[in-house]
Amino acid sequence: MGQKIHPYIQRIGINKNWRSLWYADRKQYAQNIIEDYKIRTYIKKKFIHAAVSYIVIERLAEQIKVRIASARPGVVIGRRGADIDRLKEDLGKITTKELAIDIIEIKNPSCEAQLVAQNVAFQLEKRVAFRRAVKRAIDQSRQAGVLGIKISVAGRLGGAEMSRRETYHEGSIPLQTFRADVDYGFAESHTTYGVIGVKVWVYKGLTYREKIRTNKISKK
Repeated sequence: MGQKIHPYIQRIGINKNWRSLWYADRKQYAQNIIEDYKIRTYIKKKFIHAAVSYIVIERLAEQIKVRIASARPGVVIGRRGADIDRLKEDLGKITTKELAIDIIEIKNPSCEAQLVAQNVAFQLEKRVAFRRAVKRAIDQSRQAGVLGIKISVAGRLGGAEMSRRETYHEGSIPLQTFRADVDYGFAESHTTYGVIGVKVWVYKGLTYREKIRTNKISKK
């Protein structure tokens, strides 16, 4: 079961939250989804070297709040906020609503699965041996304090004629435990031999929700 569903989607409502926070009727629903997709795609392409982990889009009445989680917020903000203003102008071509952009700084990128996957993918594009890149990423994450990490790379590894998949893991990865905080990330490395996919699972620990006490009213 843990391998047949996205680990993030499986835990929404338990220890994860939606990354598109809005409600719309049937007429606007499809348009909002397309706008969210275009906004996320544009930001990830524009700030490919800014280590963007995730983007949260919240829609109010006539305003869209975009929260960008990045390990390098200075790259996104630019000098005196010049890049933020330019980003607002570019996103204004996608949507007509007023935009507000917030930057969330990620202090420990080795604990974010998406950033670990991007790091391994960048190293593969620079022709670093895939085993060295994966083991280095695992060591850095373990030193950062994660309880478990699994990295899977698939494609023409090392320029081989036939594509294959290799998986490396260290620690525990409880994919079937709902209260386990498992982060998932995926990135693609475009090499001269073809595309190599990188999947990363990071286990950060168990999360417990506070029990809500309800007083039962006895009927007389």
